[in-house]
Amino acid sequence: MESKRQQKVGRLLQKDLSEIFQRDARHLFGNAFVTVTSVRVSPDLSIARVYLSFLATKNKEMLLDTIKERGKTIRQQLADRVRHQLRIVPELHFFMDDTAEYAAKMDALFSGLEIPPAPAEEDEE
Repeated sequence: MESKRQQKVGRLLQKDLSEIFQRDARHLFGNAFVTVTSVRVSPDLSIARVYLSFLATKNKEMLLDTIKERGKTIRQQLADRVRHQLRIVPELHFFMDDTAEYAAKMDALFSGLEIPPAPAEEDEE
């Protein structure tokens, strides 16, 4: 369970990282559309787990590796944005968020199921 402080810092980082990925650093990743789906912050606010979703790219793993390689640059851009709100800029760990793909896969599985109707219960009197 995250504290209110962790949640506030997570939302702040999500908003600023989204702007970095969509405006400032989009050219660094081949104009792929990177969405920050969520940010989870450790209790001491020193580590942030950033979950990303990708559009307009063929190789998502390669794009994630590129983002990880440029993590220091991204953290520096983040520090320029949040330097007045946070004392220490957390270390960023990037992960791929495949929730949408998982949900689509589950929907496809459920739509293919044949569920017979329940047998009618007869009243015994």
